[in-house]
Amino acid sequence: MSTGTSTLTSTRSSDPAADDELDAESVFTLFHYAVRSLGEPPSRAKGGTTVTDTIVLCYHALSPTWEANLSTTPEHFERQIALLAGRGYRGATFTQAISSPSADRTAVITFDDAFRSVLELAQPILERFEMPATVFVPTDSIGSETRLCWPGIDHWLGGPHERELTPMSWDELRTLADAGWEIGSHTGSHPRLTQVDDETLEDELTRSKATCEQHLGDPCTSLAYPYGDVDARVVAAAKRAGYSAAAALPPNLRSRDALEWPRVGIYWTDGNRRFRLKVSPAVRRLRQSAAWDSFGALRGLAGKHGD
Repeated sequence: MSTGTSTLTSTRSSDPAADDELDAESVFTLFHYAVRSLGEPPSRAKGGTTVTDTIVLCYHALSPTWEANLSTTPEHFERQIALLAGRGYRGATFTQAISSPSADRTAVITFDDAFRSVLELAQPILERFEMPATVFVPTDSIGSETRLCWPGIDHWLGGPHERELTPMSWDELRTLADAGWEIGSHTGSHPRLTQVDDETLEDELTRSKATCEQHLGDPCTSLAYPYGDVDARVVAAAKRAGYSAAAALPPNLRSRDALEWPRVGIYWTDGNRRFRLKVSPAVRRLRQSAAWDSFGALRGLAGKHGD
């Protein structure tokens, strides 16, 4: 569904899935290159753990029929969580995993946009596996009785899948928080933060944080950047606004900055094999390395795109 290519310098994409696309041929080519030419040990994060200990996944919506790239079927989602649990991963919220990393294998399940399907379809599955999750909320859209709407999803309005754009209410988000989930900010109106002026940037970050705290009664210290769109100016603004952890969607997994923490995006096209590749320690280590950037450049020169 995506036609994007990886880039060398950007940490954002018009389609987050494009930077995260990975087919089997690419993986084996990359892995072969890494084994032959790298050999450096995995970088270590705070507390001495490696990137293979904690995996942060980014989901959006669940639906059995909505074939949007940001959606995942409940069947795929349950198999994915079962795979992680079977490999010994334990669940944690985003802030827990970043601020107090564990020596155990940790899986952080995050959901951007606060789609109601997360409550209806994802939460029962995660409850069976005793895993919490984190929901990042675009606060302007909560409690408004309107569908979620911004560039990238607005073309679904008026069609047979419009209902999929229904957000959760504050009461529903509070139910998740009471069950041990983390509720973080996804700004107010879901803009591309690198493209707004300083005043708007500050407003989006502070207003959404304050709204979450007002409705939920707990400090809001975590953030996910809409579209994964972030640069140094945005990171600095997030720090000034009082966030201690923020989630991105970069092409590589190299950052160890708590305010630009990399996630692995999971999308409609990610069947069982693709998911296994994306979460494997070998591939994630590779996405930390210079080999990933080098191969991204080669793919661009060759005109090869994700499937």
